[in-house]
This record gives sequence, C-alpha cells and structure tokens, in this order.
Amino acid sequence: MYWHQKDIDTVIAELDTSRKGLTSKKAGKALKQYGPNALIEKKKRTPFVMLLDQFRDFMIIVLIMAAIVSGFIGELTDTIAIIVIVALNAIIGFVQEYRAERAIAALKQLSAPVAHVIRDGESINIPARQLVPGDLVILEAGNIIPADLRLLEAVQLKAVESALTGESESVEKHIRSIHDELLPIGDRKNMVFNGTSVSYGRGSGIVVATGMETELGRIATMLQEEEEVKTPLQKRLAVFGQRLAVIVLVICAVVFGFGLLRGEPPLLMLLTAISLAVAAIPEALPAVVTISLALGAKKLVRQNSLIRKLPAVETLGSVTFICSDKTGTLTLNKMSVEEIYVNGQMLKRTQLNEKHDRIEQKPALVTFLRSIALNNDVRVGSDGNIIGDPTEIALYAISREHGFVKDRLEKQFPRTYEIPFDSDRKCMTTIHKWSHDTWVSFTKGAVDVLMQKTDNILTSDGAGYIDNDEIQRVHNRMAADGMRVLGVAMRIWKQLPEDITAEAVETNLTLLGLAGMMDPPRPEAIEAVQLCKTAGIRPVMITGDHPITAHVIAKRMGIIEEGSKAVITGRELKKLPFEDFEERVERLSVYARVAPEQKLKIVKALQDKGHFVAMTGDGVNDAPALKRADIGIAMGITGTDVSKESAHMILLDDNFATIVKAVKEGRRIFDNIRKFIKYTMTSNSGEIWTIFLAPFFGLPIPLLPIHILWINLVTDGLPGLALAAEPAEKEIMSRPPRHPKESIFAHGLGSHILWVGLLMGGVSIFSQAWAIKTGHENWQTIVFTVLCLSQMGHVLAVRSEKESFFTMGVFSNMPLLGAFVLTLALQMATIYVPYLNPIFKTKPLTPSELVFTLVLSSVVFCAVETEKYFRRKQRS
Repeated sequence: MYWHQKDIDTVIAELDTSRKGLTSKKAGKALKQYGPNALIEKKKRTPFVMLLDQFRDFMIIVLIMAAIVSGFIGELTDTIAIIVIVALNAIIGFVQEYRAERAIAALKQLSAPVAHVIRDGESINIPARQLVPGDLVILEAGNIIPADLRLLEAVQLKAVESALTGESESVEKHIRSIHDELLPIGDRKNMVFNGTSVSYGRGSGIVVATGMETELGRIATMLQEEEEVKTPLQKRLAVFGQRLAVIVLVICAVVFGFGLLRGEPPLLMLLTAISLAVAAIPEALPAVVTISLALGAKKLVRQNSLIRKLPAVETLGSVTFICSDKTGTLTLNKMSVEEIYVNGQMLKRTQLNEKHDRIEQKPALVTFLRSIALNNDVRVGSDGNIIGDPTEIALYAISREHGFVKDRLEKQFPRTYEIPFDSDRKCMTTIHKWSHDTWVSFTKGAVDVLMQKTDNILTSDGAGYIDNDEIQRVHNRMAADGMRVLGVAMRIWKQLPEDITAEAVETNLTLLGLAGMMDPPRPEAIEAVQLCKTAGIRPVMITGDHPITAHVIAKRMGIIEEGSKAVITGRELKKLPFEDFEERVERLSVYARVAPEQKLKIVKALQDKGHFVAMTGDGVNDAPALKRADIGIAMGITGTDVSKESAHMILLDDNFATIVKAVKEGRRIFDNIRKFIKYTMTSNSGEIWTIFLAPFFGLPIPLLPIHILWINLVTDGLPGLALAAEPAEKEIMSRPPRHPKESIFAHGLGSHILWVGLLMGGVSIFSQAWAIKTGHENWQTIVFTVLCLSQMGHVLAVRSEKESFFTMGVFSNMPLLGAFVLTLALQMATIYVPYLNPIFKTKPLTPSELVFTLVLSSVVFCAVETEKYFRRKQRS
C-alpha cells in the first residue's frame, strides 16, 4: 500500500513515531539508517573529459587528418582554417554540455534549507538535511515543504504543487485516507511533497520519504539515468563523414595509381592525390553547420525561442510529433467565463458583449453580475495586475467588462461579514449592507451543493419556481463542454442572525444563475495546430487536467476529430503493458491526468517507433522527459529552473504557435545545410572527375595541386557559407517531415552530385582539349578558370530545389551575391595580377579566351535550371 492509502495510526506505527514526533535518539538512529535528506548526484565528467569528447566525432577526426596533410604539403592556410573550425566546434559543444550538467544543481535549489519539527516534544528548527522518516514537521503559509509528508493536521491547508504536477492552481489538503492505489500525485490530497510550497493555512505531517526516495528524488534519479539522444543532423553527418572518408581514400588511391601507370612523376602524382583528398573533404561543413545553427538561433530569439543547445535548431525541422502541455501553451492559462445561465436563458460571452448596452434593462442579469463582483476576494495590485484565485479573477473580469466594478460597488454595498470557502461546504458567502435597514448575502459555490440551499430562482418578474431538473440539465451540459460551473445565489435580510455561520446564513436562498468557465485555447495556437497537420506533424496534448476538459479543448483546437477515441488517462496508461502502449501510441492524441514518469514513457514509445519527438514542460516533473526528447522545450514564463536546464529550447512566451515557427526555421536550416552539401560535394565531384577522366582522353593532368587547393578555398568558403542565409522555400510547411532514417543524400541529392559533377568535369576537360588542340599555351589557366566559375554558376542554381533563380530574385540573398562577386574578383586576380601569376602558375587570358571560359562556365548553371524546370512541370 502507498502512504496515501494508510490511515494516520498505521503510518505512525510503521515508522515507529508518535503524534509528538521523534526523540533525538530515534532521529539519530534513523539518520544512520536512511542517510541525509538530500539529492545525490552521480559522478560527473570533468570539464577536461568533456572537452576531449568533442574531438571523438568521426567528421572531426577526418578534418584533423586533412589539416595534418595540408600542413605536410605546405598549405598552411588550409591547416589554420581547419584548426580554427575544429576548435570553434569543440568550444560550442563543450559549453552546451557543461551547461546541461546544471539541471541537478537547479533541482537541489528547490529543497528547503530548514525544517520546523517537533523533537523530544519541543518545537525546533533543524537543517532540512537532518530530517528522517517519522519526524513531525510543522507547516505554515509560505513554507517550502522539506520532504514527502503524510498529513496529520490540515487547517484550510493549500499547497502549490505546479513544479511537480504542472497544474498552477493551489491544491486543498485534508487528512483522510484515500483508498485508490493508482492516484497521480496531484490527487494525493492527504500528502504534501518535497520542493512544493504551502500557499494558505497551516498543518503538520509525518515524514514518510526523504532524499532520493521522495517524488523529487525519483525525478532526480530519472534525470541522471536518461541519456540525451543524438540529433538527426549529428547522426546523418556521422554516417556521411564515414562514407566520405572511405570514398576519398579509394578515389585518391586510384588517381595516384593511374598517374603512375601513365608515367607521370611519382612526386607530382602524390601531391595531386593528396591535394585531391584535401579538396574532396568539405572542411567548411562544420563551420557552415555551426554558422547556420547560430544564425537560426539568433533569429529564433526574436521569435521568442531561446535555444540552449545549438544542434536543437535543426532537429526542430525533423520533428514528427509535438507533445505539448495544455495549460498556458495551448491555452491562455487564464480562466474565462464562457457562458452564463440567467432567467432561463443561456448567454454566451459573445452574446453578452452584443447586448452590453441593454444589460440595464435585464434586472436578473444585473443582479447576477453585481453579485459575482461583490462576492469576490480579488484585489488590484500596485502594478495594476489582478491578484487572486483564477476562478474569481474570471468572474471579476466578466462583471467589470459590463460596468460592475468591485471597488465602486463595495462603496455602495459595503461588505459587513464573510464566511470563507472551505472544501466541505464547497461554498463562499459575503454579506453586504443593501439599504439603510436591509442586508444581502451572496453565496457562490458548487451547483449540486447550492441547489440544496435554494428555494426559488430569480426571473425578470422576481423570485419564481425553480425547476431543479432543468438546472441539473444545464449544469451537466456545461460540464460536458469542459467548463467549471459555479452557481450564485442570494438572500435579502431584514435582520441578520445572531451567529453568522454557514448553517444560519446559507439557507432559503434564491438562485441567481450559473457561470461556466474554462481556460480557452489561444487563437494563434489553433492556427498553429492546423499548420502542424499541413506540415505532417502530429500535435499531441498532455495535461494534468480532467479527461472531459482535455477532450473538449483538443476538439476545439482540431487536435482530435468529433467522436475520436484518441484519449487516454494516466490511470489507463499505468495499467497498459509497454508493448501494448507502443502498438497504440501513434494513434493517441490526448493524455489526461498523467504522472511525470508517464511523459517519459510517451517519449520513449514514440522514439521506439522511429519518431522525432518535441516535448514541452514547465515543472520539475517534466525534466526527465525534456532531457530524453529529441527536442525538450521548457516554458520561459512559468517554467522552473530545473525544466529550463534540462531543455534544449526555452519558449519565452509559453506559446505553442512559437514552437511551429521554430519548426519552420529548423526546416529552413536543414534545407540550407543540404544545399551546402549539394554544392560543395558537387564541386568536389567535378574536381575529381576532371583529374580522373583527363588521362582516359590522352590529356595531361589538367590542374596543379595549387589550383585544386585554391578552388577549394575560394568556392567552398564564402559562397558556401552564404547559403546559410538563404530564405525558406515557399512550400516548406506544406511537406511532411523528413523520415527519421532518411539519408542526407535522399531526394536526388546523391544523383545530382554525380551527374552535375560529371558535367562539370566534362566541361572542364572539353575546355582543356579545345585549348590544347587550338594551340593555346595557357590551356591550364583556361581549365582552372572554367572549373572555378562553373562552381560559381552552380551555387546560384542550387539556392532552391525547384524555384528558378530568376523567380527568386538576384538580390534575395545579398550575402551570396557578395560572395559570388568577391570570388569572381579573386579568381580574376590570380589571372591578371602579375605578382600572382608565378604563385598560381597562371597566364593572363585574352578577351576572347575569357569570353570562351565565361560561356562554357554557364553550362552547369543552365543545366541545373533546366532540371528544376522539368521538376516544376512534373509537380504541376
């Protein structure tokens, strides 16, 4: 049996304590048995080990080897560039991992430093670390609860448990046993938990769990056991790097071998093969990835998304499921009166607004709005914010909207007495001076309780017959629509009773009406849900709220369809074997009343099915799931430090629509990384084909090592980096997410690299053959220029998978245009600046030769634009 199922005497007996707490001797013995009341961290990696781990990535190892080879052949510029890129990546990765280690430290800060206990029959304060099971802890408003307690006394005691449950409303506590075994934490109302706080009342409780055995400790354990999963980009680039290294080594060996067979000088062929190896490795790729992610993260901050772990930016584009909290993310986190039932009529909020000018002509409605303004404990703070219970704030807001302002009404009808709300009566009453010789009492509370206290109902003609069955039908319908329903009643007093008690005052009442309230969906979140569906992403709602409310909100938002059964409760989930749950998980869209470990279960089940999962959360309870998810998204406004430290991304406005904007940005970034790979690998392919095929046509080696390394430096550098600034494609959110196991070469990228690279090589060899045949001594300069400028034409053409370069506009990516002009200028400098001719082994081209190279260089651009034209024709 769980502690909440046991009665107090059983708890006392099992823990060998008493209603006066422990003796110091027993406490000392228990401290040795159970250990200190503290969260224990597992051994952490040292910063040095973290830094070393950044160099274990296969792509990084390949780059380090390329740097060594570049240094060996005297190309120090390449060596320095590669070292800077590798160091930058290592620093960024180290900083992210070091920050991620702080989640447990943030969890520790939730624990109370001091506990007020009864020891040896005396009331004392002790360090919370010294608490043991069996200790009697005294609780007062404002206290942080130092351990998990089974309550012994609860006087109007309320606790804020949002950090553990995700639900923001205070929970009213009692001391009765609860026999249901499968209760979520939020429903264990005879217990309070470590790290939560007392918001109202007072009480006491027996410590039943300390340290890692508390609910907070269980979360710390899950947080430390959960490994972060690699991002899709990290997985794809690792595979890409391994395959590329093998391919490059094979090609270089073949080029070297063929050169020797043709009788070329061994040293020249060795340098050519090594230069080709360095050129074939896209050393700018990590820099492009890092810069793309950094620029994306900077842009996302302006859209209210703070990226904590840089690879997460791209991962957003791979997301197939977004599991979101309901309260505050999908909804406004603000209770609102949606419907009012007065004088036999149901009035929606919109209808009330339409009839605003005519309200004074409806006496029953006037009395109702006046009553909910006066029977209300909210107050306006010095900063203008409304402070109070969310339900009362909603009632205050609707009455104020229609001219019934509490402060003004209280001057006219001053409050003389009040009977506060309590959970047994489920009512609250205030008494006001009504005229010089009469008083009025207003009572609001649960409809079923209020019905037992009323004799009649207020109509436009005064008090009339009350049809209890009709009221019950209205109440049931509003509740079925996911609303919290309150009834309001009144009574006029000629003379007040001697004892102002609930029994004396809350009787013979006249029902004024019912108010139906809910936390409504965010309008922009409804649009975002539809955009998710268009983009092939499945939105899923996870809430601690009741299943009926969850179902209604999900239906209103379009997460589920009418009559859908894609809803499951935490209780049902607990009974369901994991294998059966995995079989159903892709069809479920709403989870209600879930526990923290169940969020983790949902993430793991979806990941086991091959999905990339984004999970939102704000509480301590969400931290393990946030860490495990492919994208953990913490709330910036309501989120705890623990959830933020565990997350990959923080929503600064707690808004679901912001996640969808971030998904769009993630897709754009991956598209641009793919465009860079497409561009740079095609360029490298063109260089390899040029050198590899020339001997088969009886031609000398077309390029010297300096030419290969120069082309690699100027074309892979700035133009490739400028692709990171490319705007999003028009249809980016109208296509499904990438398949989680999809290769980086999917959708024709691999074949494009081959055929365009072959075309590039063919054009270069053609220019070489023509120049040699027509007696041009500077044929090597012509080949060098054709190959370099062909790559420049290619970079303009690959800006979009389908759209024409001319449709997109020449000036829509200014960094790329600037890089293009600069690269062209540098290439011309190698040809026409006399000082550079001996370095690059070039000769100035005549005007006709230059025109020939420019025309030939445009062939690749025209071919790729033609390919895109046929793609557009196929699509239409």
